[in-house]
Amino acid sequence: MPSPLLTAEFAHAFPELATPWQAAAPPDPKLLVLNEPLAVELGLDPDWLASPDGLKLLTGTGIPEGATPVSQAYAGHQFGNYVPLLGDGRALLLGELGGDHRRDIQLKGSGPTPYARGGDGLAVVGPMLREYVISEAMHALGVPTTRSLAVVATGTAVQREAPLPGAVLTRIAASHLRVGSFQLVAQQARATGDLSLLRRLADYAIARHHPAAAQAENPYLALFQAVLEAQASLIAKWMLVGFVHGVMNTDNMTISGETIDYGPCAFMEAYDPATVFSSIDYAGRYAYGNQPLVAQWNLARFAETILPLFAATEELALSVAVEALEGFMPRYHGFWSAGMLVKFGLTGSVEAAALIDQALALLKGNAVDYTSFFRALGAAGRGDTQGVLADNIFDDWLGRWRSMEPDVDAMDRVNPVYIPRNHLVEQALTAAMRGDLAPVHTLLEVLAEPYRERDGLQEYAAPAPPEFGEYRTFCGT
Repeated sequence: MPSPLLTAEFAHAFPELATPWQAAAPPDPKLLVLNEPLAVELGLDPDWLASPDGLKLLTGTGIPEGATPVSQAYAGHQFGNYVPLLGDGRALLLGELGGDHRRDIQLKGSGPTPYARGGDGLAVVGPMLREYVISEAMHALGVPTTRSLAVVATGTAVQREAPLPGAVLTRIAASHLRVGSFQLVAQQARATGDLSLLRRLADYAIARHHPAAAQAENPYLALFQAVLEAQASLIAKWMLVGFVHGVMNTDNMTISGETIDYGPCAFMEAYDPATVFSSIDYAGRYAYGNQPLVAQWNLARFAETILPLFAATEELALSVAVEALEGFMPRYHGFWSAGMLVKFGLTGSVEAAALIDQALALLKGNAVDYTSFFRALGAAGRGDTQGVLADNIFDDWLGRWRSMEPDVDAMDRVNPVYIPRNHLVEQALTAAMRGDLAPVHTLLEVLAEPYRERDGLQEYAAPAPPEFGEYRTFCGT
């Protein structure tokens, strides 16, 4: 097949936020993993992608006619501290795939860009496969996310603590617009007093992601409310599956409502809202239980960027922004509560809410595995008390829960058997770094159907053994 048709919509519309750039040519590219179902969904031929010409696209060295690869500029709050210029230090937006649902195709690890800030712009096989595995697992779990199309080994030795094999990830996203994109533009607007670029970016975000906002009396306020709604739903989904993002900086919050940037992320095992995995999150800012509050804080920063578009006066703009922002927690709690009721097989009532609170307290107080608990609970609803529920600490609670006649079939549809268990992810990545990709492929096959229990896969459903120890993750830069 010919090269896919890519547009340069963002590059042409926002030269102020996009620097034309070229990927570094890898000396010996080899395809490690290709997401064939996603390729077909995008209208791409998997066989062509695996060919030498396809590998040129997947490494950025063969660009289709009409495309203009760029690195995007943005700002952002990192761990609460504002950085006025960040940008894609090692990423390259190749362009957009057309169709009814436009998608960005971006490379990660394709070499240094003008925003590399002294870094080498490269990436390593392990972290790129990690993003592939976890983003695809999140998709299978029903969580809005960027997707991973391919990981290609470059043949380059990347210097970290030691020389490690280099790789490039191909990422697919609804777009790479972030809160940080608006922060950079708002910063420029404050300096010049010119709102034209800010208004153009907001109009672009409306057209691409939240078109219904264009029909509202105040489209820019409607845009903010749409992003708030999308993020409230997204964070609730994270919390319901026990996902810890690990680095919820404003440059990692999308306008589309997709999860982006799988750096120091992980899945919680023993239930504890204070769970932190990131090696650099010393104060626990991005702990599991803090994620809704951090999302609201990030949205406040987003509101600040488009405040001049909300109303004719600053006073009125602040008033409507605060009112809108105060709606975040009720919306988040609405999504979370509805999801949690289904996880427990219950319908809404004061008694059900109290029962859920009591269960979560028991989980925390006894360091019970979060994911295993819900599958065991479904079994207990069928009369088979097993696993984590065999302990008598749950006896009184189970009796009250059973008396509410839970819908266990509904529970099994939302409570996964398989998540990317941290120890299994690490084992698979360690093997891949040695050149053995079989564990990665097996893990991907298991995670592609997280809600269907299958014989012979018990080890993929089990928590980490005690000898795995305390888990720490790193940004993978």
